[in-house]
Amino acid sequence: MTSNRRDFIKHAGLLTAGLAAIQFPVWAKSVFAMDYPIHNIPVEKNLDPQWVSSLYNRGKETAYYKTKNELKYIGMPVGGLHAGTVYVGGDGRLWLWQIYNETFEGAQEGIDPKTVNWNDGTELRKIRVRDGAAYVEPAIANNKRVLEQGFAIKVVSNGKTFIKELTEDHWDEVVFKPAYPMATIKYISKDFPVEVQLKVYSPFIPLDALNSALPGTIMRIEVKNTTAAPTQVSVLGWMENGANKLTGKSKTGQRKNEVSTTESAVGILFSFESLTDELKNAQDAGTMCFTLHQPKGIAYPAISPWPVTDQHFNAPGSSSAVKDAPEKLVGAIKVTKTIAPGKSAKADYSVTWHFNNANQKLKNIVKDAQKGYHYATRFKDAAAVSAYLQDNFDKLTKTTELWTTTWNDSTLPHWFLERTFINIDTLATANTYRFADGRFWGWEGVGACAGTCTHVWQYAQSVARIFPELERDLRQRVDLGIGFKEDTGAIIFRAENESRPAIDGQAGTVLRFYREHQMSADNTFLQTNWPGIKKATQFMLDQDKNGDGMTDTPMENTLDAVWEGEIAWIVGLCIAGARAAQAMAEEMNDIDFAKTCETYVANGRKNMEKELFNGEYFIHRPDKEQGRKQLGSYNTCHIDQVFGQSWAFQVGLPRVLSKDKAVAALKALWKYNYTSDVGPYIKTHVGGRPYALSGEGGMVMNTNPYNEPKPFGENVGWQLGYFHECMSGFEHQVAAHMMGEGMVEESLILTRSIQDRYHAAKRNPFNEIECSDHYARAMASYGTFINAGGFAYHGPKGYMRFSPAWNAADFKTPFTAAKGWGTYTQKKSGTKQLHTISLKYGELQLMDLAFTKIGGGPVKSVSVMLGAQKIPVQFKQNGAEMTIHSDKIMNVKMNESLKITFS
Repeated sequence: MTSNRRDFIKHAGLLTAGLAAIQFPVWAKSVFAMDYPIHNIPVEKNLDPQWVSSLYNRGKETAYYKTKNELKYIGMPVGGLHAGTVYVGGDGRLWLWQIYNETFEGAQEGIDPKTVNWNDGTELRKIRVRDGAAYVEPAIANNKRVLEQGFAIKVVSNGKTFIKELTEDHWDEVVFKPAYPMATIKYISKDFPVEVQLKVYSPFIPLDALNSALPGTIMRIEVKNTTAAPTQVSVLGWMENGANKLTGKSKTGQRKNEVSTTESAVGILFSFESLTDELKNAQDAGTMCFTLHQPKGIAYPAISPWPVTDQHFNAPGSSSAVKDAPEKLVGAIKVTKTIAPGKSAKADYSVTWHFNNANQKLKNIVKDAQKGYHYATRFKDAAAVSAYLQDNFDKLTKTTELWTTTWNDSTLPHWFLERTFINIDTLATANTYRFADGRFWGWEGVGACAGTCTHVWQYAQSVARIFPELERDLRQRVDLGIGFKEDTGAIIFRAENESRPAIDGQAGTVLRFYREHQMSADNTFLQTNWPGIKKATQFMLDQDKNGDGMTDTPMENTLDAVWEGEIAWIVGLCIAGARAAQAMAEEMNDIDFAKTCETYVANGRKNMEKELFNGEYFIHRPDKEQGRKQLGSYNTCHIDQVFGQSWAFQVGLPRVLSKDKAVAALKALWKYNYTSDVGPYIKTHVGGRPYALSGEGGMVMNTNPYNEPKPFGENVGWQLGYFHECMSGFEHQVAAHMMGEGMVEESLILTRSIQDRYHAAKRNPFNEIECSDHYARAMASYGTFINAGGFAYHGPKGYMRFSPAWNAADFKTPFTAAKGWGTYTQKKSGTKQLHTISLKYGELQLMDLAFTKIGGGPVKSVSVMLGAQKIPVQFKQNGAEMTIHSDKIMNVKMNESLKITFS
C-alpha cells in the first residue's frame, strides 16, 4: 500500500506535514487516514490563463505532421459501421485489418492483443488489453500491416519521370488532418512537380444506418499540376488478396484474383479456392474486391510492388491470376491522365470485404450471430458491395463529404468538435455488430464484456443522435425483448449474457426510451412500447423500499459491485428516470402513472438534497444495518454524484436537482478530483489502471478529500482500483454537465485534457480506452457538444431549442433531428437578433421553437420566414427565454432555411 499518515510524518517531519496542509487545505480539516494515502490533488490548478483563454477560440483544424513524429500511432477507423476494424494510418496507408472475426474475450481482446509492463511508481505491473495496454504502449501502424496496400504516383514532366509511393518515407512532409469520418492526407516534397492529396473514409451519412454500414473503404486521390506545362500523371493502387489470410496455409488451396471491367469501373475480385470444407467455413473465409471507380483503368491481377518502379506502370494487363497458399497475391489498378497547368485530376478507389462467418464463440453466446451479419443479407460477396458503391458513388461520397463539411462549419473550436464527435468511430470497429436479423450488438470495448451492457452504453449519447434507428431497435428488440423480464419489468443488463438487472442501467434505459422517442418523427415508438416502458419504470421505482424517493435496494452497478445504502448518483439517476417516465406518461395520457412518477421525483429530490448533500457535495449514505462493511463511495467525492441532472440536460427535462447544489457538487469535483497532472496522485493512490499517466491532466473517479480512514468501506475488493483512475467516459459525462450548468471553462479544460491525452504524438487519437479499445462509454463526449449549443429537440412535438453556452452573439453549430440535419446560426446585429435553421439533408417538421435573448429588454416584433413564405406565429417572452409557436407544421425541406428575426 502507499504511505499512510504515520509514514508521512515519520519521513517528512511535522513541518512538512504542516506545509502540506497549507497547500492542500482540506488536509487541515480532518485527521489523516491511518490506512489510506493522503489526498494530494491541489486545490489551485495553476493553469496558464492564455492557454485557458485559447480553448474558447475557433482555432485551426487539427493536423498531425511527419516532421513532428506524429504519424506512427494514428489509426482512424475507415470501414463501415459494424464491419470490423480497418484503420487509415498517418501516411494514408490502411492497417490493422481486424475483419476476420477473431475478436473475443480473452486472447483476442482489443485491437492489439497483448500484455505490457507498467511501473505504477511502487511496482512493475502486468497490464492487459482491458487494463489499458494500448494506452501504455499504443499499437504502431508499421507493426500491424496485415495486408499489403498502397498507392504510387508517376509524373512525366518536362521530359523527366518522377515516382513516389504514398508512404511517409518518400516525402519531405506528410500532413494528416482528421475530421471523422474523413481523413485528409497531404503529401509534400520540393522535388515533386505535383501536389497530392488523399481522402479516406467509408460512407457515413447520419440518419442512414444502412448506407453507413458498407464493408468498404473509399480512397480518393487528387493530383494538382503546379507546373506551367501539361503533365502526364499515373496513379497505381494495389491491394493484397486477403481471403483466408489466417487459415490459408500450405496445401490448403489457392488464392485467385479475377478482373472485371465495365464502362465506368474496373475491379479485381479476391477469393480463395479451398480444398476443404473446413476452410470454406473458416472465420476468415470470404472475398475482397479492389476497384477503380472510373473508366480507362488497367488492372494487373498479380504484381510485386516492392519497391515500385517505372516497370510497374507499363506492365501488360491480364484477366486473372492464382497463387498457392500461403503465397501473397497482390492485384493492382492503374489510371493515367494528362493534367493541364493549374488543374487537378482525381482517381477514386475502394476496397470492399465480405467475411460472414462470425466467431464461433460469439455464436455460442449470442444466437443471432449464427446467421452472420446484416451486410451479407444485402450483398452476396465483396464484388456486390463494390457494385453498390459504383452505382451510388456520387450520392454516397457527396453526402458523406457534405456531413463532414456541415459538422466542421461551426464557430465552435475545431479541437472541441473533433473530440466530442470522434468516439462514434467505435461503431466502425470490431466493438459492434449488426447481425443478419438486424439486431445491433456491442461489447463494452473491443472484445471485452459482452451484451451491449446497459450500465455502460447508457452513457453514450452520439449513436441516438446520429443513427437513432439503432438505439430504437436496441430498446425495442433487446431492452423490452431479449433482456426483459415481463413479470417484474427488470431489464437484464447484458441481455442473454447475464441474469441480473443493474439499477443504474435500468434508470438510464428509461431515460433512453424518452430520448429515442424524442428522436422519432412521430409517436409510434412510444405508443408501441409504452406498456413495457411503464413496467421497466415501475421496477425502478420499486427499488425504493422505504418510500422516500431514494433507491435503497442493493443491486449491481457500473462499478462492478453491489453497493448498499442510498447512493447519490444512483438515487439521482432514478429521479431523472422517473421524471422522464412522467413526461412519457403525460404524452400517453396515463394520468395516474404520471402522478406516481411526479410524487417519486418530488420526494426523491427533497430527500436527496436534504439527506445526501453534505454542504459541499453529494454522498453515499450507508445502509443502517450493514454500515460501511462493503465497498462504496460514502463520504468521498464521486465523479457521477449528480449524473441524474446531467442526463436531464440531454433530454431537455426540467431540473431534477436544484441548480445551487448541482453546481456545488461539480465545483467540488473540480476542486478535489481534477488535476492538470495525475502523476502524483496515481503514484500514491495505486491499484488503478493506466488511462492517464504522469504529466497528463484528468478527473479522478473518486477522491477522499477529508482523509477519512477506510473511506471506501471495511471490506474493499479489487473494484477499489477503479476509484483511482481517469476514465474518459465518466469525464465526458461531467464535462457535459458542467457545460449545461454554465461552467464552460471547466468543461472545456476537462475535455481538452482528454484531447491532449490522446494527441497523436502519444497514442492513437481515435481510440479512447477503458476496459479495452474504442470503449463505448466514451461516446458520452457528444453530450458536451449537445450542451454547448443548448440544444433540445422533441420530434413528435415539433420542438427545437438552441441556447449557446458561449459566443451567443455570433454562433454556428450543426444539428441532427429525426429525419434531417443541418446548420443553426444566430447573430446579434444592432437591435436585431437573427436565427437561421438551414437544412442540408432530409426534412424537418417544427411547430415550437425556443431561443435565449441576448441582452435585456423586451422583444417588440418577431418575423418568421420559410424561404419566401411568411409564417404566422405566436410569441412569448419570459425573461431571457423566447418561444415561438406555429399552429401549422413548418416543414423545412433540404436546402431550405427557416429564418427568425427578433427586434
